[in-house]
Amino acid sequence: MSKATPPESSAAAEADDEREPTIAEQIDAMTDPSFMTSLARGLAVVQAFSDSRKPQTIANISQKTGIPRAAVRRCLHTLRELGYVDAELNNFSLRPKVLTLGYSYLSSTPLTVSAQPYLNDISRTLNESSSMAVLEDGEVLYVARASTARVMSVALNTGSRLPAYCTSLGRVMLAHLPPDELERYLAKTKLRAMTENTVTNPKRLREILADVRRDGYAINDEELELGLRSIAVPVRGASGQVLAALNVGAQAARVSVKQLEKEFLPVLVRGAQELAILLP
Repeated sequence: MSKATPPESSAAAEADDEREPTIAEQIDAMTDPSFMTSLARGLAVVQAFSDSRKPQTIANISQKTGIPRAAVRRCLHTLRELGYVDAELNNFSLRPKVLTLGYSYLSSTPLTVSAQPYLNDISRTLNESSSMAVLEDGEVLYVARASTARVMSVALNTGSRLPAYCTSLGRVMLAHLPPDELERYLAKTKLRAMTENTVTNPKRLREILADVRRDGYAINDEELELGLRSIAVPVRGASGQVLAALNVGAQAARVSVKQLEKEFLPVLVRGAQELAILLP
């Protein structure tokens, strides 16, 4: 007769099953013979700096990524020799040269090159910050932004990332994914509560996304951050495919949901339509 699995062992196994794989595990799982593991590790090391304004140690980066310390050390040495990283004792920080990697995209993509004047116009008209983002690896990636002097606790700039499921920008783009892609996204994404208002039920999220697809816009009512509301619309290319999303964010104490729909939505829709004319 086999022994019953101790409760603590079962709980540990379930927790291990629910644990998201580390970046290193995702890299090691790649079986394509043309895949360069060393390059993937180097890029992961660069990305490990993105969520902290403080210098990073080899141990910090290894813990964040799961990449062995010896491999992290080699990556940092290479990046330092190429001028992308600086070091003071055991503390490493990115150098300005790393901006050239992102600038190559921003300066050569019609979407980002064309968007800034429209974002500036939207921001001036509504006196609120406006942004454009794309969907990247299941997250909202900000590629252009026009900010006002109003201060929000969410610090957003070009290159910032946020969860797609609880942002107006993300919901616009998720709503227009092919059904199989949306199901893959929902299957691998843990819907965490960012505030007490965040929708974390997959069935309810599907219903919301269906409404967004039907209505042509998405509203976020304090789901990402208490006190913050936003509204977003899709940006389509010549083929009608949704390439990105535009949004405007405002303090909930000043702007109601009705105001978002009545005053902000027409301005956003006009901006998205004018921008779409310039896109391939």
